[in-house]
Amino acid sequence: MTKTILITGATAGFGRATAEHFATAGWNCIITGRRADRLTELATELKNKFAVEIYTLCFDVQNREDVFTAINSLPTEWQSIDVLLNNAGLALGRDSFELANLDDWDTMINTNVKGLMYVTKAVLPFMIAHKKGHIINIGSTAGKEVYKDGNGYCASKHAVDAISKAMRIDLLPHQIKVTAIHPGAAETEFSLVRFKGDDQKANAVYDGYKALEAKDIAEIVYYVSTLPAHVCINDLVVTCLSQANSFYLHK
Repeated sequence: MTKTILITGATAGFGRATAEHFATAGWNCIITGRRADRLTELATELKNKFAVEIYTLCFDVQNREDVFTAINSLPTEWQSIDVLLNNAGLALGRDSFELANLDDWDTMINTNVKGLMYVTKAVLPFMIAHKKGHIINIGSTAGKEVYKDGNGYCASKHAVDAISKAMRIDLLPHQIKVTAIHPGAAETEFSLVRFKGDDQKANAVYDGYKALEAKDIAEIVYYVSTLPAHVCINDLVVTCLSQANSFYLHK
């Protein structure tokens, strides 16, 4: 039987790469994001290239009402969700605590933490009803260690780590797997968003070494999703060869 994955933040980076990887393997995809034009473009591309079914949901994970309205609107045939990839997330700013922008903090917490919780809470009734499911949360090495000027972002990703552990315990009776994947430096739109469109600052992050690519994480998401039913990889920290952790990067 054809399987289905729901991906948040599917219009760029890890989300888009994951949609492409799973579609290549014949999975149907529910792709979500804030940018309707990008969702439509990606859906058309995947349908034409891989002959799979694609369903789009346009909403912002920060908005609780919109999350539940969108997910509850899924037709019955789309409610058998095998994998949920909580990928939507971002970093904003790189400032010392006393200089940090409060709006940046709010956006990171609302997206990375509350958005992940909202989407999972909305999808869980479908998984529980079908007595199966796999939740994969994209964390960060910033959720394992705190680095200078990372305050709000590190806090949000530490929360993802804790939430993943809590989910894993609470969902054991429902036979639902929970995996947290914590990437290190990856060359996507991440730094461009963090530095608010400053190309020079964003590009400098990746100078002098080979960072992870979105497709690397997509392959890992697929791998953990296709293990035997009794096997669950709980936690993965993934970096490029040049990076040891949040502090040590060889250029």
